[in-house]
Amino acid sequence: MWGAVQVGLWEVWMLKTEGQNVSGFTVKGPAEPVIVQLGADATLPCQLSPESNVDSMHIRWYRTQLSPAVLVYQNGQEQGGEQMLEYRGRTELMRNKGSVALVIQHVRVSDDGQYRCHFKDGDISQEAIVELNVIGLGSAPNVYMTGPEDGGIRVLCSSGGWFPKPKLQWKDMAGLTLPSLSEFLTQDGDGLFHVEASLVVTDSSLSNVTCTVQNPLSGQEKASAIFLPEPFFPRMSPWKAALAGTIPVLGLLLIGISYFGWREHQAKLVEIKKREEKASERDEMRKRKENALEIRGKLKNDLEQRKALYREDWRKALLYPDWRKEHFKLAQVTLKQENLHLNNSDPERKENCSEETQDISLSNKEGDVNLITLNQGSLIAGRYYWEVDVGVNDEWSLGIYESYKDESLRKFIVLEKKGDDYWTLIRDPKAKSQKTSLQICPKEKPPQKIVIFMDYEDSDLSFYNLTEGTHIHSFTQMNFFGSLYPYFTLKSMEP
Repeated sequence: MWGAVQVGLWEVWMLKTEGQNVSGFTVKGPAEPVIVQLGADATLPCQLSPESNVDSMHIRWYRTQLSPAVLVYQNGQEQGGEQMLEYRGRTELMRNKGSVALVIQHVRVSDDGQYRCHFKDGDISQEAIVELNVIGLGSAPNVYMTGPEDGGIRVLCSSGGWFPKPKLQWKDMAGLTLPSLSEFLTQDGDGLFHVEASLVVTDSSLSNVTCTVQNPLSGQEKASAIFLPEPFFPRMSPWKAALAGTIPVLGLLLIGISYFGWREHQAKLVEIKKREEKASERDEMRKRKENALEIRGKLKNDLEQRKALYREDWRKALLYPDWRKEHFKLAQVTLKQENLHLNNSDPERKENCSEETQDISLSNKEGDVNLITLNQGSLIAGRYYWEVDVGVNDEWSLGIYESYKDESLRKFIVLEKKGDDYWTLIRDPKAKSQKTSLQICPKEKPPQKIVIFMDYEDSDLSFYNLTEGTHIHSFTQMNFFGSLYPYFTLKSMEP
């Protein structure tokens, strides 16, 4: 929820500053695109003028929208909450006086395109555009003959693994370009291009032709040539036709020899094609097995990375309250009713408390008193959690209060219920009270057992439905200053 509020405030600030002539500083990117080969690391620089310290600035790298972003740097460190999933674990911000650089590791095809580096210092902001061109050099062309066609020999050239779309050309021995008969271009799941083109050679004087595939951005190319023996051409030379007209017998003999030679050549071509098809089938089966193993490995690594990210960024993981308990200490609290206590996991107090949290059944609705006592004094630092069984009561208030010497200045931060309605309430004598309606889903299963997480340093107070394991609401950036105490009463509060 707080991430969405941050993005909203950022967009409002962007609208206010758009079109203004800000003279505090300027941001410049490189004049030419940054060209990086597929799989290598890319460094995208941005320069501030005049030079200034960037450690105290809010820096945001993004693609087409502000959030989720490629990388966010704030308060002297990188923030992972708004980072796009595909860039997690692959980016790093390099800082220097007056300049920063975004490092993207193991560049993919999807990384190709524009990036924006946005700097904010106080009320002043500037940004620049950096273009990243990803290039992929494919395999060397595979060139082979497929048989006679249209009075000549048909030659096929294919190559894969290129990005962006490559340029294919046929050339003769003199380097002159030959027109392709047909050309097909496909793109695989990783965004890499596969190109295939054919050529019909009718001039038997061309002893060989060359197929060249070139990357249009880097100019790098790969080429393969094929030798074309003159006997492979299916037509007779002109002097043989003239000789057949003057000497019919010799002509018929030559025709017969040529025919049998052509038939033998055809048989060889068919055999070659069969061997190539079998080899292609074997290669295809091997590639499928390798792809299946690679996909399985990627899925496993992705799952491990997601788990690691959730463990590292547990503050943002509003689901899974059990994970948050690993980072919080159980507060020692007691219900102000005879013989009813909350769970205490302190090994030294096991003689008075069970290992599992005991249900607290509340029935006394008389008086607007705090039903919870904190056994360990006040909460003035650290992270704590405690559990409360609110049962099926129609009216209650649950949360904390901030205590001062003057009790009339107590500040209450609570989640309350009245009938079927739920509210969030901040009652502060020093400021205007805030009360907001809260939707609880599903309505047919209202929370009966609630766990409260309090983080003093982060000024965060979060409520979870312990029965369903779902997040209810979080109060963030409350700016705790005094001593904090748990609060629970079977009455709703008025602002």
